[in-house]
Amino acid sequence: MHFQHDMPFGARLRPDGGAGFRLWAPAARRAALWLGDERIEARAGPHGWYDAEAPGARPGDLYRWEIDGDLLVPDPASRFNPQGPHGPSQLVDPRAFAWEAGWRGRPWHEAVIHELHVGSYTPDGTYAAAEARLPALAGLGITAVQLMPLATFPGRYGWGYDGVLPYAPHPAYGTPDELKHFVQAAHRLGLMVLLDVVYNHFGPDGNYLHRYAPPFFSDRHRTAWGDAMNFDGPGSDTVREFFIHNALYWLHEYRFDGLRFDAVHAMLDDSEPDIMASLSQRVRAACPGRHVHLVLENDSNDASRLAAPGTAGRFEGQWNGDFHHALHVLLTGERDGYYAEYDQPVAQLARCLTHGFAREGGPHNAEHARPRQAARSTLPLGTTVNFLQNHDQIGNRAFGERLLALADPQAVQLAAAILLLAPAPPLLFMGEEFGSTTPFLYFADWDGDLREAVREGRRREFAHFPRYAEAAARDELPDPCSQQTFARCKLDWAQAAGSRAWRELHAALLAVRRRVLAPHLPRLLTGRHEARMPGARMLQVRWRFDGGEALDMCVNLGPQPQAVATDLPALQDAALLHAVGEMSGTTAGAWSGRWHWGRESAR
Repeated sequence: MHFQHDMPFGARLRPDGGAGFRLWAPAARRAALWLGDERIEARAGPHGWYDAEAPGARPGDLYRWEIDGDLLVPDPASRFNPQGPHGPSQLVDPRAFAWEAGWRGRPWHEAVIHELHVGSYTPDGTYAAAEARLPALAGLGITAVQLMPLATFPGRYGWGYDGVLPYAPHPAYGTPDELKHFVQAAHRLGLMVLLDVVYNHFGPDGNYLHRYAPPFFSDRHRTAWGDAMNFDGPGSDTVREFFIHNALYWLHEYRFDGLRFDAVHAMLDDSEPDIMASLSQRVRAACPGRHVHLVLENDSNDASRLAAPGTAGRFEGQWNGDFHHALHVLLTGERDGYYAEYDQPVAQLARCLTHGFAREGGPHNAEHARPRQAARSTLPLGTTVNFLQNHDQIGNRAFGERLLALADPQAVQLAAAILLLAPAPPLLFMGEEFGSTTPFLYFADWDGDLREAVREGRRREFAHFPRYAEAAARDELPDPCSQQTFARCKLDWAQAAGSRAWRELHAALLAVRRRVLAPHLPRLLTGRHEARMPGARMLQVRWRFDGGEALDMCVNLGPQPQAVATDLPALQDAALLHAVGEMSGTTAGAWSGRWHWGRESAR
């Protein structure tokens, strides 16, 4: 099987030879295509479109657009830019890769997600090297791999959230066909592959659109990262199509099983339907017969965007920062920055586990001038993706510490069980499954003034945190633009080989999830779950399923033993699924917990 996504811009190989090229450049007076050393004058059309035909073009040829006779730029819809965003684009034949038939994905309730950064996942930092690690993930019980953004950005290394060519996989990781090979290898193992995409801004280096297509950007909205995309002003129809087609391109041409949309609260759009609703509608219509999953990052915790899997205009999942923040406060005692909002962490964690979110409303800012409110919505728990660690929650720390560097290992074991034995889809960050202590720092290969601006920005950011202020003042923070900083973030696979206990813990928890929970999750009720807090740090939760089954969790979220008491009636024929630490019928040891499965008595 061969797949090619058709779109109204970019380059397209002709069936009878050659290629056509199309560019939207409404601010250009004229445009020409350079195919190698050949210059081809482009034909100007209505509404700022330019077309060029190259009968001799072949896959692998390099090309650029010339704007007004003096500026050479890559194709903004380039399928590959082997020399980075300041170099020429490469003509790619998407139909050259042979896909195997039969894969239709997996249902959302089976999702156990493993987030990874291709460049730091292995010493080689390539798709091929990451592919070699897939069998171990599948054997552990992972069902979905989520790749951090791949859109081409300047330099050799970076997180990927400053991409400027959204259709071109970053060349440092490998070729487009090598990425497709990775996806197909995952599918052979029963693994879904999700991709993180960024549609709220372009990076600060390598973006030429301001010069020839300024309507890409809004003069009405701003984001924390600069100019917002123009989703609702003059010219926005083309901008909307550019990003909607990008989503369809990854899902169709690369056979990704879903997308995670970065910071949609920064995708400002006053039109109706807005860009995200339109995108969801188009994806649902374009992917019949497949399990395709759409997941949000949204600081506003807008419950109206979430619905059952496959719902047109809606999304089946959202990263649940509230779950992380409440549990992080309990495990580490940290309360500065955004953790200050989690001043009742046991109750807020309980709210997450039974209703979805703990907080909702506009995103907080550094000064908490617009604090969010206690959540009033009740969500299907399958729409919240819970996690203990991810790229942000580790990498946005000054020293990139993982949870094991901040909390008692017994507490982290308990937290892992809470994560993996709760009904919501869980997410693990690369290395978490073997207890990795490798830091994950912010890194970016910037040059010149931008390099110094990023360094200074990090110093200013962490000067506001009491525990980092002295290090920032002494300039002891890791240099985000240093090759050594990036190298420190590469996973230590020697540690993985010697950390059998952590891997066995995760394998055992995921086996319980696969055997007991996953088959019943489609019957999980909404708004029928209960939580009790019989002690200062005691939490008891009952999740209910259609048919009378229930899952009980009882945990001591503290370093001191506590008495166990509950008003919930005992389950009939209860089976102990898992236990952490020491917990008897009446006493719960420090950082202990147990999970039972059974049936409720008739009420």
